[in-house]
Amino acid sequence: MRKAIKADMIKIMQIISATVDEMKSYGNDQWDENYPQSENFSNDIEAGNLYVDEWENEIKGFICVDYTEPLEYKNVQWKSSNKAMVIHRMAINPKFRKQGVGISLLQFAENLAVENKINYLKTDTYSVNDKMNSLFKKFNFQLVGKINFLGKANPFYCYDKLVVENIDKNRFEVLLNKDFLTLEEKKELEVFINKMKQCSFKG
Repeated sequence: MRKAIKADMIKIMQIISATVDEMKSYGNDQWDENYPQSENFSNDIEAGNLYVDEWENEIKGFICVDYTEPLEYKNVQWKSSNKAMVIHRMAINPKFRKQGVGISLLQFAENLAVENKINYLKTDTYSVNDKMNSLFKKFNFQLVGKINFLGKANPFYCYDKLVVENIDKNRFEVLLNKDFLTLEEKKELEVFINKMKQCSFKG
């Protein structure tokens, strides 16, 4: 995964065009000729928030991750007041469907959040976009509400996820199940527990 550059724009817009055509085929008008535009992605690239998954000079997919929350998010009952990173404008090249690219992009977003000491992710997608709704649920995002957005006839579903920093879960379970812990093991277990506490929701 790498940050997108201006030279990627042609390939990105080709993926957008193919995605819009595919969406139309099953009655999903989340994206169309009006949104997203090349300007949206140019702005993402300039801000350093657009990332591409590349293989042999082809873009398998891309994702924008930043801190920008649409105004409509204010009316959603999010599970936390923690600062969040937000997923926008994510798409998978149709040539690379059913290869785990979507999960890879979401895992990247989660890792990026951890790197930036953020323990909370937010996103949204159109209610009739069955593929994205299914993907978010598969990656353990929780449905928290819905909003009216972009003047569309149907609502958008909002999702969030608590991000837990990667730890050695097997090691954690071993320590929990031991009858006796050395001083070093007690310290190790305490580190694990503190990591999990730091990622807990604040109300």
